Amino acid sequence: MRKPLLIVIGLLLCLFVSIGIAVAVGSEVTVGEAYRVLWYRVMPTEGPAPDATAERIVWRLRLPRVLLALLAGGGLSIIGIAMQTLVRNPLAEPYILGISSGASAGASLFYLGFLPPFLSKALSLPLAAFLGGLLTITTVYLVAKTRSRLSVARLLLAGVALSALMASITSFVTFASPSPQKVQAVLFWLLGSFASTHWGVLPIPTIATMLSLLLMMALARPLDAMLVGDEPAHSLGVPVEATKRVLIVLAALVTGTLVAASGAIGFVGLIVPHAVRSVVGVTHRRLLPISFLAGALFLLWADLVARILLPSQEVPVGVITAFCGVPFFLVLLRRSEYSFGS
Repeated sequence: MRKPLLIVIGLLLCLFVSIGIAVAVGSEVTVGEAYRVLWYRVMPTEGPAPDATAERIVWRLRLPRVLLALLAGGGLSIIGIAMQTLVRNPLAEPYILGISSGASAGASLFYLGFLPPFLSKALSLPLAAFLGGLLTITTVYLVAKTRSRLSVARLLLAGVALSALMASITSFVTFASPSPQKVQAVLFWLLGSFASTHWGVLPIPTIATMLSLLLMMALARPLDAMLVGDEPAHSLGVPVEATKRVLIVLAALVTGTLVAASGAIGFVGLIVPHAVRSVVGVTHRRLLPISFLAGALFLLWADLVARILLPSQEVPVGVITAFCGVPFFLVLLRRSEYSFGS
């Protein structure tokens, strides 16, 4: 019990330091000024106010971006755990299973005006992304499900196929759109970026992510039981099929809202849960909160690297996570304990 607590404390300290560094990186603001602005905003005092320029840069421009990166990293990590528990395999992840691509396609169809008018009036951008992700993961799950078990090989192949289909839909509506400005905006969903984040973007991803974390924490024991198989979980009184449906909806909800806010960012839900699981084990009561914090820290630093890697421009954060995630995924595929049934 002591080891997970020490890990949580260590991650929280790392997050505290990293947030100060992230909001300070760039021109005109030092780390000390960044913390001064944050302290003044959170705990107003009667002392001298921080510099107005530093306050505007830190509070209005950089802090919303940092907070969204934290939310996206934590949210994608817990959804990676949900998918891995659903299929009982550590290779599952929202990006690999096509949820991110489906959410991107839904957001693009809505944003570029390719949905029927009655649908466009009833939907919003996050809702369109959620429905696109939900349609994709449901299709992938139904294709991979056999009479007695879930085929991992079919699951991955269906995920790749549906991801390619949704990406082609996004590409088609992008080329068919008459508005160059909107086409540029769609590239944001394809590559992932926090560059245009403002305070108004944060409420929906925050609510979806935190509610999903709390719900999964409440389901920690049923999720533990599901790791050993459907029949043993049934014998322990776990409503397996209902829990699976909850996990699918949560995956689509969190991924859809995050894609609508920050674009498609892959492999966070693959790398982080696997790394945390190797340290604290598979118990979800420990795995979920630690993965949330570790994922937040990972994506915050990935975004920081994306900002400073090239001197004159910003690299999409999805490129950085793919550079980390693809080799990691290939190593997992080569490991003998991850066999693939037909």
